[in-house]
Amino acid sequence: MADTITTLLAGRHGHFQMESGYHSGSWLELGGLFDHPDALRPFVSELARRLSAHRVDAVCGPMTGGAKLAELISTVLYLPSFVAERFETFGATGLFPIRYEIPAPRRPTLRGRSVAIVDDAISAGSAVRGCYADLIACGARPLALGALVVFGDAAAAFAAEKGVALEAIERLPFDMWRPADCPLCRASIAVERIAAS
Repeated sequence: MADTITTLLAGRHGHFQMESGYHSGSWLELGGLFDHPDALRPFVSELARRLSAHRVDAVCGPMTGGAKLAELISTVLYLPSFVAERFETFGATGLFPIRYEIPAPRRPTLRGRSVAIVDDAISAGSAVRGCYADLIACGARPLALGALVVFGDAAAAFAAEKGVALEAIERLPFDMWRPADCPLCRASIAVERIAAS
């Protein structure tokens, strides 16, 4: 078993524009996280245990890493899982331009359900914010956010604002800036756009 989730991730340094629109000087690659099912299993089980304390009766994750995690947690807790699909609006600017929506055939089954929203990692929270908004539109009651890794303080602030619990296996410091405040932009360092929250 790995000692920490982050031992399963590869880190990078540079100048990154995240899905949320925020900029950062560091990034951890999450793509290979689910390639290590034996090492990941104890962390998933622990996150499932923590989320079960909130008496949720469904789990929802944004496409793609969150959806994979939702499926694993739902298997541990014997609960239904839902996937929020990602929609990018051409030409959208500003912070949080990406929408997440539950597919139409499954929307009615969410009404009245108590839901945990999970993602492999949360930084600015673009994906979990999108899931939260659409679950409310479906008539569901989001009670908790869960992640294997939470970077920085934005997820805790969002959870507090919405009155939901936040459960994470690891919490790590993370610097991110609005584009207008980004020191890397001011230093004219080329930016790489990445699809992550």
